[in-house]
Amino acid sequence: MPRIAPKLMTVAVGAAAAAAVSGCSVKDDNADLVRGKQLFVSKCGSCHTLARAGTKGTVGPNLDNAFSRDVHEDFGESAIRGVVRQQIKIPARGGVMPANLVKGKDAQDVAAYVASVVAQPGKDQGLLATAVKPKTSSKTAIEKDGVLTIPADPSGQLAYVYSKAQATAGKVKIEMTNTSGVTHDIAIKGVGKSAEISKGTASFTATLKPGTYQYYCTLPGHAAAGMKGTLTVK
Repeated sequence: MPRIAPKLMTVAVGAAAAAAVSGCSVKDDNADLVRGKQLFVSKCGSCHTLARAGTKGTVGPNLDNAFSRDVHEDFGESAIRGVVRQQIKIPARGGVMPANLVKGKDAQDVAAYVASVVAQPGKDQGLLATAVKPKTSSKTAIEKDGVLTIPADPSGQLAYVYSKAQATAGKVKIEMTNTSGVTHDIAIKGVGKSAEISKGTASFTATLKPGTYQYYCTLPGHAAAGMKGTLTVK
């Protein structure tokens, strides 16, 4: 039986997961790393931090930290793929991650991407560098006819499309469109909060005075990961 690094044993939860990893390595010669990155960002990034993917989720384990020791001990990319595949299939008990969040070839691609970049310095290069579009625009969301629309990032990253917004003092409807499939809301502390949605449009109406406000997502870890922005009311 091949040696299993202690950290990998920590990540692989339960006897069944350990058994699955201990007896094999996974070869995914046909894995699509670009697709794997896109799927990881949209499906997994809201819960997990992975530096090379640009995700900062805090609900689940920080994958760079979880696999750091194994990478530095040269445990092997194929073995890490096996652990990731097993965790996708059978997540840790008591967690929020559902089993088989991605399946088949998609799971293969996600595991291959994670294994290729986890705990690695630097940034993705080539096609991987442009696999996921920038999560925020340099433009400002502007209120129009009493409605201020601030969409959630469509790729599933923990961000709004705009990190800056502007409105006129008075009654304003603040709405968030969300097409990502990841649950978000939008709130202004002490002012109001929308419903939580994974797809569709959520909103709330508030009477705003001139000043500076912060809008943010109230779901655990989302604001801390960067899902927030500044609203200027004049």
